[in-house]
Amino acid sequence: MKKYALPILMVTIFEIVAVVLWLTKDNIFYLFNFTYIGCAIALGMVLFVKRYKHARRIVQLLVGLYMLVYLGLICRENMQIEGFWYYLFTGVFEAATIHYAVAKIFGPLIFGRGWCGYACWTAMVLDFLPYKVPKAPRKKIGWIRYITFAGSLIFVSALFLMKVGNLERIMFWAFLVGNILYYGVGIALAFAFRDNRAFCKYICPITVFLKPMSYFSLLRIRCDTDKCVSCGACRRVCPMDVDVTDNSRKRVNGTECIHCMECVKNCPKGALK
Repeated sequence: MKKYALPILMVTIFEIVAVVLWLTKDNIFYLFNFTYIGCAIALGMVLFVKRYKHARRIVQLLVGLYMLVYLGLICRENMQIEGFWYYLFTGVFEAATIHYAVAKIFGPLIFGRGWCGYACWTAMVLDFLPYKVPKAPRKKIGWIRYITFAGSLIFVSALFLMKVGNLERIMFWAFLVGNILYYGVGIALAFAFRDNRAFCKYICPITVFLKPMSYFSLLRIRCDTDKCVSCGACRRVCPMDVDVTDNSRKRVNGTECIHCMECVKNCPKGALK
C-alpha cells in the first residue's frame, strides 16, 4: 500500500476541504465538488503508479472539462481570474474565491503547481498540440504575465468604479471571451515558439499567485544524487525547463514545475521520485 500513499493523501486533503466547506457554507455542493476533484486526481495518481501513459491526461479532462463546461458554461460561474476579483470585491466567499484559495493561493503550499499539470482547462487543450517538449531555449519575456494580471484587476475594478449594471452577466461573457482569447493566444504561441506551454510560461496571469507559493511546496520532485548520472534526460523532456536534479528550492525554474512526472518516467536510473 506504500505506493498508493500519495493518492490516499490527496483524497484525504480534498475530502477534508469538502466537508469543512459543506458544513461552514451549509451547501452540499461543496461536498460533491471537492470530493469529485480529489477522486479524479487520485485516480490519475493510481494510474501513474500502474504506469498508464495517459494518466495525467485523463485527470486533465475529468477536472478541466468539469470546471469549464459544468461550472463555467452551465452554472455560469466565471472561474477565471476576473471572477476571482469580482467575488473578492463583492465580499462573497463563493465560487471563484474558494477555487482560488484552495487551488491557486494556499493549495500550492502543499502540491505546488499541480493545478497547471492536472486541472487547468487551458493547458488541457494546449497539451494536445505537437510541441510537448520545448524546441527552443526559454524566452526572457515572463514579465508579460504581470501585465495580464494587472489588466484583469484593472478591468474588474473599472466596472465597480463606474458602477456598471448587470455585472454577473458581464462576468459570464468575460469568461467566454477570456477563454477564447486564452486558447487563441496559447495555440498561436505554441506554434510560434514550438512549445505547448509557452502561454503558461509567459502570459498566464494565474502564475503570479502560483509561483511564490510553489516555492514552499511540500510535494516536490526529488533527485537521488547517488543514482543520478547527469545524463540530462530529465531536462530534455521537461515542458517547463526545470532542473529537477537540484534538490534546493533555488533550482532553475523551480517554481515552474507542474508535476507532470515526465522526468520521473524518462529517468533511466530511477533517480527521481
